[in-house]
Amino acid sequence: MTDLTKKPAWMALKRHQIEIAPLHMRDWFLQEPDRFKQFSLQNDEMVLDYSRNRIQQKTLNLLFDFARSSDLSEKITALFTGHSINHTEKRPALHTALRAKDTALLTVNGEEITVKIQETRAKMQAIVEKIHNKQWLGATGKPIRHIVNVGIGGSHHGPYMATHALKEFAVSDLQFHFVSTVDHTHLQDVLEHIDAETTLFIISSKSFTTLETLTNAHSILNWLKHKLPCDGIAAHHFIAVTSAIEKAINFGIQRENILPIWDWVGGRYSIWSAIGLPLMLMIGNKHFMEFLEGAYQMDSHFRDAPYEQNMPVILALLNIWYTHFFNANATAIIPYSHRLHRLVAYLQQAEMESNGKSVNSSGHAITYATSPIVFGEEGCNGQHTYHQLLHQGKLLVPADFILIGNTNAHVNHHQDILFASGLSQAQALMQGKTYQEAYAELKSHDYSDEEAATLAYHQVIPGNRPSNILFLQRLTPKNLGALIALYEHKIFVQAVLLNINPFDQWGVELGKQLLPTILNNLTGAQSQPTDCATESLIKLYKSLHVI
Repeated sequence: MTDLTKKPAWMALKRHQIEIAPLHMRDWFLQEPDRFKQFSLQNDEMVLDYSRNRIQQKTLNLLFDFARSSDLSEKITALFTGHSINHTEKRPALHTALRAKDTALLTVNGEEITVKIQETRAKMQAIVEKIHNKQWLGATGKPIRHIVNVGIGGSHHGPYMATHALKEFAVSDLQFHFVSTVDHTHLQDVLEHIDAETTLFIISSKSFTTLETLTNAHSILNWLKHKLPCDGIAAHHFIAVTSAIEKAINFGIQRENILPIWDWVGGRYSIWSAIGLPLMLMIGNKHFMEFLEGAYQMDSHFRDAPYEQNMPVILALLNIWYTHFFNANATAIIPYSHRLHRLVAYLQQAEMESNGKSVNSSGHAITYATSPIVFGEEGCNGQHTYHQLLHQGKLLVPADFILIGNTNAHVNHHQDILFASGLSQAQALMQGKTYQEAYAELKSHDYSDEEAATLAYHQVIPGNRPSNILFLQRLTPKNLGALIALYEHKIFVQAVLLNINPFDQWGVELGKQLLPTILNNLTGAQSQPTDCATESLIKLYKSLHVI
């Protein structure tokens, strides 16, 4: 296969970048009054404004040429039709099937999966109805009031993010809690705020061997046994979401309280599966189906829209443009919504675990960047933390601003200020402030010529910093589903264009493999050799625990 950076389409983009780099977006906005119309599009209740990017129409044309040279359309078809596009693990990535509406049959390893999806969703709905109707009783006969999700990675970030985002759509008085890290203080903080008699724990682990999750699960079981000295505690107070059904049964969970998760659903793409049970418990079946509907509509848009009107494709190409032709190593996600403040952590995993790779799909080392660093903070908090670097730092950091239109918080002008704050940050990044503008402003505030001349240098803001605005008319289950699916597909397109596999994560395995040896050195009678730094820190740690 031709080296990516030697492709004619890549070389054409490289030459174009040299032409366009000296130009400033401020001038384009003065010269092109229809720039927003030219570089924006709408899909249902979502608007993508990408006018504040260092692009012209020629840039987009060259980027679309590059996408076509990468067989993107064929890869999109393979994604939706169940081909083994996760080739290192020899499996498809069929998270889209979890929200599909059509009745077309999909098979994996000879097994038809559509019926399995429908059966699992029906089982989820039955659990939700039983808990909502206060028919699911704890070991002492009291109905469930608290739901604790115990997982890590995708089985934690997705439910945590979505339940916080859609809190206004809650249909019951259930209280939701989340445990992920193995740090006991995290677990203890949760246990202090719940009642053992009225709490249901959802243990989410595909293998049912995840060290952090199972350690927490056993500690919870011991806590329950102490609080509720009666038989059958696990049967009343635990649900499992796993592919290792027998292991969950051995833990004590009843078979009818075990929901399946399949190998063809990656953890960071699993919110649509039984991993989403906490969300369904909070918002109910009707709203959960709307959540799936939003994702399905984005799937249809991604699959069917031409590149020129395709939101995920355009966002992915812009990411390629800055990461590989402007040497931008980071991107900021900035949701101007407190309800979306967990979205940044969710997308960090989605992008960096998917595309943080150093070999291509054939296993050959690559010389170009793959995933940028993803970071961010909800607005307006970010304006008072890292935005200084965005505006005046030496690093080019593209940003995605996520703005919400109509919300329940539209009182006392709070939402007006929040929305205006997001727009002003995007405008400032694009427009900047020249030395002459800074000098004139200082003079208007009665600074002397000498003071203004010196201080103006510190107030220059270069501008020409790119950003996108994703505008949701409302934050609803449907629109949240669409937003998540948008980023899923953006990440997939980036991977296709860079010729990497976004559905494996071998980099996280080595630490897991090394952990048992180190843990045994900490707690066991015998010590196994490791490096000198690790051994020294183990000795220091053990010295603090001598009785």
